[in-house]
Formats: sequence, structure tokens, C-alpha cells
Amino acid sequence: MRSRHTAATSPPHRTTATRSTAALALISLSLALPALPSRAFAADSAAAPASARWNVTQAPFKLFGNSYYVGTHGLSSVLIASDKGHVLIDGALPESAPKIAANIRALGFRVEDVKLILNSHVHFDHAGGIAELQKMSGAKVMASERAAPSLKSGHAAPEDPQFQTLGPIPPISDVSVFKDGETLHVGPLAITAHLTPGHTPGGTTWTWDSCEKERCLHMVYADSLSTASSPGFKFSNNTTNPNILKDFESSFAKVSALPCDVLVSVHPELSNLWERLEARDVAHDPNGLIDGHACAKYVTSLRESMAKRVAEERAE
Repeated sequence: MRSRHTAATSPPHRTTATRSTAALALISLSLALPALPSRAFAADSAAAPASARWNVTQAPFKLFGNSYYVGTHGLSSVLIASDKGHVLIDGALPESAPKIAANIRALGFRVEDVKLILNSHVHFDHAGGIAELQKMSGAKVMASERAAPSLKSGHAAPEDPQFQTLGPIPPISDVSVFKDGETLHVGPLAITAHLTPGHTPGGTTWTWDSCEKERCLHMVYADSLSTASSPGFKFSNNTTNPNILKDFESSFAKVSALPCDVLVSVHPELSNLWERLEARDVAHDPNGLIDGHACAKYVTSLRESMAKRVAEERAE
């Protein structure tokens, strides 16, 4: 019987609330700017410096067991591998697709063996590369009921807080739908969907287990729950989506309560991934990536940002 690992808290030098808050503010500002497409869909690096920063090449690395980071330095993408096929979560920017494919190959895997592609939420910086990766792999693409129409059309939903400023993504004609709490399977792999609306109507957080010999860890790929929005958007007294604050609070509670040994957030710096990776690979702490309180810490920072945003709106 494989044993579950009980994770310890992160050492003090690894995470700070100040760093997370500053990163969240920068990302919120970047996402509030309109996407300026180049060559139909890819963001122009000169006109969209945030996209250029996000798309900096990152060498792939093992997270734990059969789970690997294959994204860029600023945008996460995770490969879960098996000898019966792989699962890929998120495609980052349209121009990130070749980098993600190269990272998969650098780890010794074939892109053609990716059988299922999943998404956190349908914004250009997390879903933009999925169409190209689907073409490369022939994989099935699945999304939540509220996200699937946006993947198919290439356009954000009207109730999305960033609807007014988001650019399009390459559309995907064939998208299957999963339900909240459903566990999807590829060979021996099992990955569970947790609907976490708020940042987008159809946002999803993903959980699965990865094992090394007799040791298994709870893996979490956490969707964004930030307050990024188009100028003028109000989270309080919102008539387009009157349940948005309830959605956020439900999602905060859901993510915070997840069994969570290794956390990867869609923007890696928001879960202090690089500091934790340094602790493991530079400081040689074998448990450096592991933090059983990471999901709760992630939510605390985001919940505080939302409370501040709502207070500011109501004071206007």
C-alpha cells in the first residue's frame, strides 16, 4: 500500500506575503490591458511587454513522480505522464505552444502521446496555445460547461470581468464537457475537476496524485482567482453577473480546503513556485517544493485582494 505524505510548512525564507501581493498586483495590471494580436492571434512582444515576459523560455523540470512543469517562466503548463498516454493542463499564449511542445520532447516524451488537454480558464495567456497543441498531438480537449463555448468561439464570455479588453484566441471546434467533481481518465491517470468560477465564469482547478515508489503526494493545479478586470468593471453590485462575489467566495473556500502537497498556480510566482524550486534544487531540500499549507496561503492573498477591491468600490 502506498503511503500518503503529510507535508510540512515552508521554511520562512521561501514565501512572503509581500512578494505574492506585489506579483498579484503586477499581473492584475497586465491583464487589465487589452491584448494586441500579431499574426492574427499571437501577442506582439513590443506592444504587449507582459506577454513577452510571460513567454520567456523555462527549462522543464519534474515536480514529483510523473508530473512535470512544461510551461514558460511566466505561465504554467503541466504534463502528467504515463505509458498509456499523457494529460496536458493549459497551453499558455498562442506563441507558447512550440515552447511547451519542445519542453515535452526535452523530457523524453512525445507530443503525439498527449491524449487529453485541459484548461484552467479561457484567457489568451492560458488557453491561447491549446489549439496548436491539439493539432500537434491530436488530443481530446475538454472544458467546463461555461468554458467550452469560449474555447469553441475563441472569445471570452460577456460576464467575464475582462470581457471588454480581452483579445481572441485560436478557436477549437471540438470541445467535450466535464462536470464539477468529475474524474477524467487517461490509462492509469486520474485527474479531478473542481469548478472555481470568479476570475472567469468557467474556471477550473485540477487535482491528482503523483507517486514515487511508495510515496504519493496530492498535486494541485490552481486556477486564478485574481481581481484582474477591464477598466470600469465592478465586482460589487454587478448586474451582468450578480453572483460573482458568491462565486469567488465559493471558489476561495474550495481551493483552500483541497488536499494540497504540491501547488502550481497558473501564474507560477503567485504560489512562490520559483522560491520553492530553488529550495529543492539549489538548497538541496528534498521537500522544497512541498507545502501542505500552500493552497490556504494562496487563497489568503487572493481573498485579501478581493476584500480590498470591494471596499474601494463601495467607498466610491
